[in-house]
Amino acid sequence: MKLIGTLTSPYVRKVRIVLAEKKIEYDFEIDSPSDAKSKVALVNPLGKVPVLILDDETALFDSPVIVEYLDKVTPNNKLLPATNRERTEVKRWEALGDGLLDAATSAVYESRRLKKEQSATWINRQREKVTRTVTFMSRELADKSYCVGTHFSLADIAVGTALGYLLFRFPDIDWKTDYPNLERLYEKLMQRPAFADTAPQE
Repeated sequence: MKLIGTLTSPYVRKVRIVLAEKKIEYDFEIDSPSDAKSKVALVNPLGKVPVLILDDETALFDSPVIVEYLDKVTPNNKLLPATNRERTEVKRWEALGDGLLDAATSAVYESRRLKKEQSATWINRQREKVTRTVTFMSRELADKSYCVGTHFSLADIAVGTALGYLLFRFPDIDWKTDYPNLERLYEKLMQRPAFADTAPQE
């Protein structure tokens, strides 16, 4: 298999973490859709990463589809529970993590436009979504060891990836101080090689 993406995309990082946790070998092709010479649109008409190219050349996108596929490729280290209620809870956490990233990346892209073309209202609206979501995550996590009970799952990968992106792009949002339980979870996740080895970099 081949994964196409960048070293800064949190969605790509999420997939890379799953690949590492599942111990699946793959080739990593760095390609940014924003590059004029990018070939991403040739395999994903949406022009977004990550894209996973399977052995038969089928292209999978986006990250929720890819990670669910990968969890079924091998039976080891299952990241999605089999029972419907628990599985739905994990997917709910994934939606929170991905939703936070949607808002955060949207604010980043808007801030990169020419100053006179930026919408401060739009940026503030996205940042409000981020802060609301982090608050909600902290309340839902409470004193649990992991997002869903006592076992590491895709829920933790999604939340850890989202929190890592905030550290990377929004150092002014001090969620570690405001939410010690999220900091405790994040530090525990960063002890896993899959997280430490995929930290975003320019």
